[in-house]
Amino acid sequence: MRPVIFVVDSDTDAVRLLRGVLEAQNFAVRTFATARDVLGQVVPPQLFLLERTLPDQDGLKLCSRISRSPLWAGLPIIFVTEKSSEEDRVAGLRVADDYIIKPFSPLELVARLRAVLRRARPRQTSSRLRAGDLELDADTLTVHIHGRTIGMTAMEFRLLAYLALNSEKTFTRDELLGAVWNSAFVTPRTVDVHVRRLREKIEPQPEAPRYLQTIRGRGYRLIPAFVPPIPVPSLQQIVLTAESQAF
Repeated sequence: MRPVIFVVDSDTDAVRLLRGVLEAQNFAVRTFATARDVLGQVVPPQLFLLERTLPDQDGLKLCSRISRSPLWAGLPIIFVTEKSSEEDRVAGLRVADDYIIKPFSPLELVARLRAVLRRARPRQTSSRLRAGDLELDADTLTVHIHGRTIGMTAMEFRLLAYLALNSEKTFTRDELLGAVWNSAFVTPRTVDVHVRRLREKIEPQPEAPRYLQTIRGRGYRLIPAFVPPIPVPSLQQIVLTAESQAF
């Protein structure tokens, strides 16, 4: 299987050049124009190539977010950017594995990319994400829960994975649309439909969800571990217990 490289850059000429160089060296390439586009992914690459200047976020911040992600922590990151001052280079090398300035030599870029891949420590994370009772497998788009293996569509999996990575945090429909769908052609109703389908698949009782909860007036959240309520004895049960112990 070819190593997968995520290229995050809004410059179409640069993306075209990087794709051509990398594919000629037997790498698989996926390209993203914005930070939001790449952050919606759940299947990890072998390495990221990031531009410092992106339309929606500074590349340094995106690099930090990738490094903190439970799914992506430990993956190597290289900046390929026009920002060439000494201050820019130092700031980039504090958070990334290498820093390459445009325009670049294609042969040198490939050599440095391979060197970073050789140095990269073995990943402690994988394409599996554990969140309470749920174990998500990005390779097979399945969820394992209490001995069951449940198949998902790609969008169902992306939504569930995003909620699992942000367990117990409540998101509005619009926030989920921006983070998971990245499209102007879907409506908040789309979120409701996917939540209903997920509940039908993972909930013991979809009409009374344990995991994928609605917070009225706010949105949805995932509570990945179900804690059954502690039964509280009635007054009559307490009296009967006390009487039995008295004899």
